[in-house]
Amino acid sequence: MSLLDDEDNTPFETSNTSDLDLKLQYSIETLTQILGPIPSLSSSQDSSLTLLHDTNLTQTISTHLKLPNSGAGDNNLCRWLYDTFQSSHPDLQLVVLSFLPIIAGLYLPRAVLRATSLAGFEAILLALYAHETTSRDGQPITVSIPDLSNSSLYHESKAPIKNKAVELNMTIVSPSLEPHGTVRSTRRARIVGVALELYYKKIALMPMSSKIEFCKFCLVWATGKEDGDGEDSVGKKSLLGDQKEASSSSNGDHGVDGSKEKREMKEELSEEKSWRRVPLPWELLQPALRILGHCLMGPNRTNKELTDAALSATKSLHARALQDVDSQAILATGSLLRLGTMASETSTEPDHTEIRDYMNPVISL
Repeated sequence: MSLLDDEDNTPFETSNTSDLDLKLQYSIETLTQILGPIPSLSSSQDSSLTLLHDTNLTQTISTHLKLPNSGAGDNNLCRWLYDTFQSSHPDLQLVVLSFLPIIAGLYLPRAVLRATSLAGFEAILLALYAHETTSRDGQPITVSIPDLSNSSLYHESKAPIKNKAVELNMTIVSPSLEPHGTVRSTRRARIVGVALELYYKKIALMPMSSKIEFCKFCLVWATGKEDGDGEDSVGKKSLLGDQKEASSSSNGDHGVDGSKEKREMKEELSEEKSWRRVPLPWELLQPALRILGHCLMGPNRTNKELTDAALSATKSLHARALQDVDSQAILATGSLLRLGTMASETSTEPDHTEIRDYMNPVISL
């Protein structure tokens, strides 16, 4: 599998249309039983598109996922996400994938604390890992790197000309995958990293809020703090959600009982412990940097909130690499930081007074 085919803008594979409609209807009915009535779905002509891009619905699901006991095996929302992805409905699989930043972002710090059951989160991550394992069919992701020992077409070489054909240097970006039925501490980074690789393949189809959420959690992974400064405490406003907004949105739009929501919010504030820095081996850091690279230099780089969040996350990961004295991570994060800074400083509007010259690259009138 070539790296050139790795970013895929097409949905997942489809099956029979009538079967997909039944799966979509069943999934919506099940979600309604968990969250209550969802007006935006009943009035929408394309329910799968609403599930993926509806802001209020995304906020409600995110708020439930950020509760202290959300990752347990008996959590109804985790069960819905797992069953929805296993339904093989391409649009529903994208919906589940859009919540991966929150799932992985919460799972890794909680796994370090080992305070609560995380079987629900682990089941979702294993489902994503199994899907990617099957789609790769035992093949690694590779990229061809030119051999610099060969003479350039544009320069004379004193070295004797080789008669044999130029050999391709293949580098493995992501090794072949082995099936896993459980998440052990030694496999945790690899399983989450493969899930992020799947997210990256479909990143062009992901909503903006999902990408911003990922950038925020990258900062938490690197520093153990939401903003990278101050005490090592939980960033409750943006990562745990604005409680007043989430509560009013849930009560007004989705019929969730107000008193129950307040109790859950109080429980969230009292039980959620401080974040912890998580181990960042290359198998986890590499796909994270590829996602951040898309946020910094991709089609949505004009969105200031996204680029600011991605740049802040990259700076934190670079500082973390320097602290860990990880040469590979230092080189990768430093390069991405420079590219991201250059991209943010580049004006998107063309300067029509600019005259380009080979000797003097830019002359402005």
